Amino acid sequence: MIAMSLLLLQDDLGSGAAAIAEPVHAAGQSGLGEMLHNSGPTAISVLLLLAVMSVFSWTIMIGKFLQFRKAAEQNVKFLRQFRKSSRLSEMSTMADQFRPSPLVAVFAEMVEEYGRQTAGRGMPRNSQAIERAANIASSEELTGLESRLTWLATIAAVAPFIGLLGTVMGIIDAFHGLGTQGAATLRAVAPGISEALITTAAGLVVAIPAVVGYNQLTASIRQFGARMDDFGRELLNAIENAAAMPPARTGSPVERASERFRAEE
Repeated sequence: MIAMSLLLLQDDLGSGAAAIAEPVHAAGQSGLGEMLHNSGPTAISVLLLLAVMSVFSWTIMIGKFLQFRKAAEQNVKFLRQFRKSSRLSEMSTMADQFRPSPLVAVFAEMVEEYGRQTAGRGMPRNSQAIERAANIASSEELTGLESRLTWLATIAAVAPFIGLLGTVMGIIDAFHGLGTQGAATLRAVAPGISEALITTAAGLVVAIPAVVGYNQLTASIRQFGARMDDFGRELLNAIENAAAMPPARTGSPVERASERFRAEE
């Protein structure tokens, strides 16, 4: 009996060592490509879905970064030109060439509201209405800047769970292999485990850049919002201060405020 037990134990150890050596050798030869080739339809479907999500998220991030960089550059140019201009009509005409700048919309709405109240001269009758016009323009510009960011946030949140779905399905396949083969060997569980690892890693690879990009873009949007609020207050203060000056100087309050800005530079 003892000899027979030792013989059976030796056979089990030999088969286990062979089972371990074969996957290691195969992994060394083919690596990730072999694992993908051995993946089931569920894992392949999950990987294809994650690949589409990754391409979509990178498209959004690259497009938004380019858009925000151009808008920031136009903001600087618009402010420089606004403070150099001596006439409101001149600035209104040139504002169109800075259209990617969100400040242009705020400037246009405030000047239009001020013109409706005073025809471009004198103290504003309702400063709060001008502030509301600036807030509405700022809100509309921020809405445009935030477009498609919800998709990026959704991808960042959902991609790990999609990868987890592939992991669960891989584990289910692994246990199914154990049940059909009737032996707890690496040959039975390796395909399911490899699918689980691949889909989990793919989900993280898709989610991590999306999270980083979303956070960076959101921070840039907050900066744009703060810049528009500051510009609205600056323009309103300039209008009121210029309107309070003695009427000896010619030009509208905004034009006189622009002259003051140029003198300060």
